[in-house]
Amino acid sequence: MMQAVLFDLDGVIIDTERNGHRVAFNEAFYKSGYPDVAWDEELYHKLLQVGGGKERIKYYFDRFYQGNNPPQDMDKFVMDMHKLKTSIFVKMLPSLPLRPGVHRFMHEWKNMGIRMGICTTSNERVAKTVAEVILPDIHFSVIIAGDMVKHKKPDPEIYNMALSMLGATAKQVLVIEDTHIGVQAAKSAGCTVLATYNAYTENEDLSSADFIVSCLGESNGERAVIKQAAFPIDVDGIVRASSFNK
Repeated sequence: MMQAVLFDLDGVIIDTERNGHRVAFNEAFYKSGYPDVAWDEELYHKLLQVGGGKERIKYYFDRFYQGNNPPQDMDKFVMDMHKLKTSIFVKMLPSLPLRPGVHRFMHEWKNMGIRMGICTTSNERVAKTVAEVILPDIHFSVIIAGDMVKHKKPDPEIYNMALSMLGATAKQVLVIEDTHIGVQAAKSAGCTVLATYNAYTENEDLSSADFIVSCLGESNGERAVIKQAAFPIDVDGIVRASSFNK
């Protein structure tokens, strides 16, 4: 029996990366006097291997930037850039689609009285906007954002914090992730992991997850395909909460 279910946000709850975060970063660079900086999809996938938006900005300017206007005060530049990018992104959020089946899946856990939480490398403003504006009918017992931990994924700190706040044992917590670093963080904390891949992460190594599916599935939309399962789960194109809570 599961005690709680913890959801990553980007790529798990909402398709945010390709046409959300990436676009917001590029607009922020343009507005900040860096029109020569535009992260295409290939580059952005490389940057996604770095946990956290501020960390990605710094990593890019340390490793990839070849312009003639490098930031003079990197720490201030990163903070200002990320603040602007977040404001742009929050305005975009309502237009971005939920991942197939995620809302239904949450309601199934809600109806069973199982607690839920969000554990994301995004900042607190983004996480709370998703919880309060996009999913107001779902109660999240914990919301832990990237700025609330010292070490971001793949470090397990965010999931260890969630377990402590919930008073739950790791083996009875299901984590929904979509990236290699996210799966590593959850498994290092000892949790059971269901990985739902997307266009950005389908070729990442998710093999340490207990379950790997293409999505959670909708009866009148995209269907789920199982790629890996630690034990048989009943799936007819839809991943159901009851499969994990027998």
